[in-house]
Amino acid sequence: MEPLRTDVTVVGAGAAGLYAALCAARDGGRVTLVSATPLAESASYWAQGGIAAALAADDAPERHLRDTVSAGRGAVRESAARVLCNEAPEIVRDLAELGVRFDADRRGRLALGLEGGHSARRVVHAGGSATGRRVTRQLSALVAEHPSIEVLEGRRAVGVIIVNGRCSGVLLHDGSRVVSAAVVLATGGAAALWARTTNPSGATGGGLLLAHAAGAALADLELVQFHPTAVAAPNGGDGFLITEAIRGEGALLLDGSGERFVDELAPRDEVARAIAHVMSDTGATSVALDMREVDPARFPNVVVALRQAGIDPERELVPVAPAAHYMMGGIATDLDGRSTVPGLYAVGECACTGLHGANRLASNSLSECFVFGARAARAALREPAIRAGKLGDAQAPPRPPALTPASRQALWEHAGIERDRDGLWLLRDDPHPLVRLIADAALARTESRGAHQRRDFPDLDPAFEGLHVMMESSGRPAFDRWV
Repeated sequence: MEPLRTDVTVVGAGAAGLYAALCAARDGGRVTLVSATPLAESASYWAQGGIAAALAADDAPERHLRDTVSAGRGAVRESAARVLCNEAPEIVRDLAELGVRFDADRRGRLALGLEGGHSARRVVHAGGSATGRRVTRQLSALVAEHPSIEVLEGRRAVGVIIVNGRCSGVLLHDGSRVVSAAVVLATGGAAALWARTTNPSGATGGGLLLAHAAGAALADLELVQFHPTAVAAPNGGDGFLITEAIRGEGALLLDGSGERFVDELAPRDEVARAIAHVMSDTGATSVALDMREVDPARFPNVVVALRQAGIDPERELVPVAPAAHYMMGGIATDLDGRSTVPGLYAVGECACTGLHGANRLASNSLSECFVFGARAARAALREPAIRAGKLGDAQAPPRPPALTPASRQALWEHAGIERDRDGLWLLRDDPHPLVRLIADAALARTESRGAHQRRDFPDLDPAFEGLHVMMESSGRPAFDRWV
């Protein structure tokens, strides 16, 4: 079967993949977009958070940067955070020009939301908590219509083609190949590895394993963010994420006595730990989110979802508990999305630029998708063209064992909000390779920092400041300091 030849191959059709494909095509490249699902059915579609950007008159990128660094608990790669904070405002303007309709106030100005860890209103939404849906729907339509983008729906990348040490395309599940000078992985995160999660079932780190099998380094796998407010109910709504923006509009967190116990707008790691401690101390399975004073018209899809689960948030308290939500770690990249394998790029949640440190600032993730998706597209188009000739027999790496409920439960129990050596050591024997890699990374970080809390090492260790746990293709952890 003759391979399909293109300039840039993008794997994944979430926010990062769609925008990277569009940017490369707008700059004159021929793009092939590989999507396991139909367009507009990615995890990004369900994103409730907005896009963080310093757009207000009383805000500035430097202020956004300070908030990002502060939330990241001493592990943020400041150069990556500076890129995001400086370039996010222009990204919002570009998306608006592409037809994304952002929420505005009565005077037609962007309506900016406040979320945890932010010192100013700087979160842009589209349709309130339906931002992911609105943005991916519009970008999907533009991608589908663009004459320089070929979309392969229902196709899965099962291997990265390496020729003479360079990435030269991808192998698909049906045995066909796409040959290109650059491949951009935008395959999403891995938070669905944990038993309790806000993520769709497919978010299990497949792109990370593809990259690692091709020789790319992974980084910061021990750093996964647990969202504080996921519905805790056995009636079909369990795990449904209630956006932080609702707390930004006045919703309160209450314990079993009806008392507040935490600053609702503190960074996520702090709020999640506070909830977990209340649950541990009282034996409760949840705490209560009181959003009865919040205008339901601001968050229509949240209100509808809760009512479908039998909860009326206008009259009742909503039971919530933390759940695995976002991987700060991923495929190690530079500030243009380059991995450690020439020609192989990664953007979005599957990538790790060091931007988020040990605790992601709310709504920086969608900003990251677009800022670094655009940068990766530009860099990918500068890769040297693949010479005509034989590629050899491209072979897919062995498929990892299927992720089992037992592995997911083990990861939740032993690498959850709090972990220790004994539990992590047990995970090193898990059948799933990514579970083992996460355990090795967490064992290497012998401190507590942000989302990584060790019961046996409860203190933050200044010696780890700015260090990233790297998992090379050898599988052994090593520390690196990025600039």
